[in-house]
Amino acid sequence: MALQRATIRLAAAVVVALLAPQLPLASAISPQGPGNGLGVTPQMGWDNWNSIACQVDEDVILDNAKKLVDLGLRDLGYKYVILDDCWSSGRSDNGTLLANTTKFPSGMAGLASQIHDMGLKWGMYSSAGKYTCAQYAGSLGFEKQDAQTFADWGVDYLKYDNCYNEGQEGTSKLSYDRYKAMSDALNATGRPIFYSMCNWGTDYPWNFASTIANSWRIAGDIYDSFDRPDPRCPCTTWDCALPGFHCSVMNILNKVASIVDKGRPGGWNDLDALEGPRQIPLIMGNDLTLMDAPSLSILSNPAILAISQDSLGTAAFRVWQKPAYSSQNNTYSADLYTAGETYFWTGRLAGGDQVIAFVNAGAQQQSLSATIDEVFVDYVTTGSSKPSVQTANTWDVYDLWANRMDDATAKTIIDGGIQSLTAPTPSNGTNTTTAAAAAYTPFNVTVTPYADAVKKNDTAVLGVKVATLMAGGSVKADVPSHGVAAFRLRSQKMIPVAGKRKRDEL
Repeated sequence: MALQRATIRLAAAVVVALLAPQLPLASAISPQGPGNGLGVTPQMGWDNWNSIACQVDEDVILDNAKKLVDLGLRDLGYKYVILDDCWSSGRSDNGTLLANTTKFPSGMAGLASQIHDMGLKWGMYSSAGKYTCAQYAGSLGFEKQDAQTFADWGVDYLKYDNCYNEGQEGTSKLSYDRYKAMSDALNATGRPIFYSMCNWGTDYPWNFASTIANSWRIAGDIYDSFDRPDPRCPCTTWDCALPGFHCSVMNILNKVASIVDKGRPGGWNDLDALEGPRQIPLIMGNDLTLMDAPSLSILSNPAILAISQDSLGTAAFRVWQKPAYSSQNNTYSADLYTAGETYFWTGRLAGGDQVIAFVNAGAQQQSLSATIDEVFVDYVTTGSSKPSVQTANTWDVYDLWANRMDDATAKTIIDGGIQSLTAPTPSNGTNTTTAAAAAYTPFNVTVTPYADAVKKNDTAVLGVKVATLMAGGSVKADVPSHGVAAFRLRSQKMIPVAGKRKRDEL
């Protein structure tokens, strides 16, 4: 079961990190968002809700924040520590939000200060309703007062939910006005606060949130399943009257497939929290104090994170989906829960690189392939009779998972912290660090940003070259059940970048 859950986490992390967040190249277009200068790339961090929920207190937050540092996750870009619901004790006589001082004796300002001292950023939660989802005081009608309170407390991030909204939804304009009130209030404080809109895709936020929020949820709440259907998540497309919850990874990924172009630097499609890991933006939901080695290895893979944080900010998109082959009945089964489907996604990266991913939601390993025309499908559907530069070129194919840290190194970090990799041998002569761990160099985005590492051909972000894709050729991969094979393609010849390519409609 542990291995199965690790595979689910692996597939979910790759799928979402590679495939969901961004927009086609449009160099003349300024970043979207609420004007706070944040969200140039998708946010990364940790939120307590999925693993701890209301059993949260100051010690839990600080313990997990310390793990972000000790495990090297902060240095990879996971900088936001987000306290979700159940932190409040109501309002004072003048209407000011109050923190539960039994759970949080330092107060929110004091806790924020401790988080900042760790080199991290502090996030909090409220709802655009009378109550939060756990029935604490919400911020509907208190936007200006609450925004100032958050700013005074040193908040850097606000997750803003949709519970108990008193019927102020049903049209995009109703939802826009309700969420814009908090956006304006946050900006008026003068403190840059990342604004994460969590209205579950209600009223199609991708059509209206891009000027008021840094991210917006596009579907109901995710849970720890790769593809299991659940009646509590009743819709299978984005056009959904009831977003629900207990939505699987594949349910949400299939919903976002038709709206990948709606995000770009400054504002992103949000597929909910990582299921240790789960979705993009890359907000982890697991208890970091219980981190296992496979999860840390997955979460710490710079080659995948560099795709998520790519400076071009463009979306991969789904080229095809097909039934998975089932050996049980020697056919392609229509029962998608037992047989599943397979998918191929492709997308552009900064500097002319390309990312591709094969997704296997099937119950057994699948051998999948894509032609070079499928990899560069947007370049061969322009109506021109001439071969595209991309399909006529030769490409080096790099496996993005081949270079991630091994589980033994991850275990060394879990046991002794990231500093244990470079610590001197103890005076008693006992050193439990493995040779692989001793040779491992942790990646640090403060020292080398992802974009710089890509330009320097750093193998930590490129992965391992495993094949060459030539004109008329194909890329092939054996993809495990509930798994993803992901690759970066790099041209062997310089390809001119068209700076004024027509951009797709938002």
